[in-house]
Amino acid sequence: MGEHRGSSGTRVLIVDDHRTFAELLAFALGSQPDFDCAGCAATGSAAVELTARERPDMVVMDISLGRESGLDVTRRVREAAPSAIVVIVSAHRDPDWVVRAAQAGASAFVPKSGSLEEMLTVLREVRQGSMLVSASMFGDAGRPQVTDEPGAASLTARESEVLGLMGKGLAPAAIARLLGISVNTCRGYVKAIHLKLGVRSQLEAVVKAQRLGLVEAGTDG
Repeated sequence: MGEHRGSSGTRVLIVDDHRTFAELLAFALGSQPDFDCAGCAATGSAAVELTARERPDMVVMDISLGRESGLDVTRRVREAAPSAIVVIVSAHRDPDWVVRAAQAGASAFVPKSGSLEEMLTVLREVRQGSMLVSASMFGDAGRPQVTDEPGAASLTARESEVLGLMGKGLAPAAIARLLGISVNTCRGYVKAIHLKLGVRSQLEAVVKAQRLGLVEAGTDG
């Protein structure tokens, strides 16, 4: 039986096969008044079992668990507890992994080399249904992407979808038709994407998104 201390802190399950990292993060969370560690798991099956039993609010998931993919485990964890928010931690800085993490149902992406302070900031700001990407993800590639939010940049799942279709060269009217939304709503998403990426045109947005790996560069024909 897990010990429930009756605290109102966000209960976080840590899934990582690097024991030192897991223990350090567990200790750090335990020292924060607004977090509680709900346990640690080193394998996918242990993660799913603990999620089902402990019902954590949040799961911090290493993208690579030995031979297992943390993204596959993320899908299984989300099935076991659809309301749990999954934060992916990765040694990879390739933004293509951000897209894959979002598709797996994760809500945030933090490089393992980032600071503890940045990790805690992301854990406090992450929300279900969006994709929060910590600023250090973008390294020296320029200013931290997107936002007034301290230390993080976010495109919602819907904005990422619209951006992907923009990358295929579709105009707002065509994107709206495909997604079953009004053209005005679609233009609102486009405007938000422009604002968050710090660009002024669809072409600029696509070029920047390609550079960050958020959309595929080049298509056949």
